[in-house]
Amino acid sequence: MARAIWLGAAAVLTSFALVVSAQAQSTDASDKSAEELQEMFKEQKTRGLAIAPAAGGSAPAATATATTGTTTTLAAKPVATDFTPVAEGTEVNIRISFDFDSALLRDDQKPRLGNMCAAIKAMDSEVFRIVGHTDAKGSDSYNEKLSLLRAKEVKRYLVSSCGIDETRLEAVGAGETHPANASNPNADENRRVEFQLIS
Repeated sequence: MARAIWLGAAAVLTSFALVVSAQAQSTDASDKSAEELQEMFKEQKTRGLAIAPAAGGSAPAATATATTGTTTTLAAKPVATDFTPVAEGTEVNIRISFDFDSALLRDDQKPRLGNMCAAIKAMDSEVFRIVGHTDAKGSDSYNEKLSLLRAKEVKRYLVSSCGIDETRLEAVGAGETHPANASNPNADENRRVEFQLIS
């Protein structure tokens, strides 16, 4: 009897682990085609997207970046860091790897943004929010700044290399507050960039 209970509990835990793993993988849109990404954005719009303003009406100072060549300069700038996640299952997350303590977009990661570039161009009048996310390593304030820097670097790349009008892109940092894999806040899949269709 005890063995049957133990086997049943083990089966439930295994099923739960598979569901959590599948959810984390299902939010990764890195390998989606431009057409599939457009459909994902249509799903966001259909299910409704609510963007929350920064708490208290004013955003805390965060760090913005300007990159020239291999040099990144920092400047304090107030930004909106609070947002409402889109409906579960409609997230459009691109898993971009950055070097430790860096917001510079590596050359090997740029192809991951190719289909996103094509999808945004095809939706020629829509406005998108780029939300940077981190894992839970580091302090809250550090992760908030790092996530913003990374979102801004992705925006810079889409504007300079893809020719997207910068007025169609907004960059914010969410730090570690909305992990893709909540059961493991330090997991690699929590380091990502999310795209939200906002108008």
